[in-house]
Amino acid sequence: MRPEDIGGVHIKYLHHCRRQLWLYACGVRPEQLNAAVQLGEAVHDVSYRRNSPVDLGAAVLDFVDGEQWVHEVKSSSRSTTADEAQVVHYCYRLRQVGVPARGAVLHYPKTRRTKKIEYDDAEADRAERDIADALAVTAAPESPPRLARTRCRGCSFVDYCWSD
Repeated sequence: MRPEDIGGVHIKYLHHCRRQLWLYACGVRPEQLNAAVQLGEAVHDVSYRRNSPVDLGAAVLDFVDGEQWVHEVKSSSRSTTADEAQVVHYCYRLRQVGVPARGAVLHYPKTRRTKKIEYDDAEADRAERDIADALAVTAAPESPPRLARTRCRGCSFVDYCWSD
């Protein structure tokens, strides 16, 4: 895997569960069978229909507004470090292709909240570290250890990790 192959999902999984990232990079994709993932896609489809997704190859972000802010819609009710790292990654990728992303806005329709993250040099450094970390995880010959079962609630990979 090359740095340009790392997308937003890779970064989100890096921060959520390294085992999930490793499995995803190996081609294990149970997400489409997961009710939580299907709910997230439905929330996105009905929440912000007027905006078109931006496809950057390995990364597909929800939309960018006229002031160069990345917008990402989440089905959860609260912000996580994984969500924040994912949108910082999108800003990084946009800057690589010449779009001067100013930052990101995370949208949480369930609670009608938003979180704004300004993109600066510190965030650019964070994005580069995340890419290096994701590459290291995906290059490992064996999967990272699974998390404590309580952290796996709602994860689409739970059957893979916890089946005997």
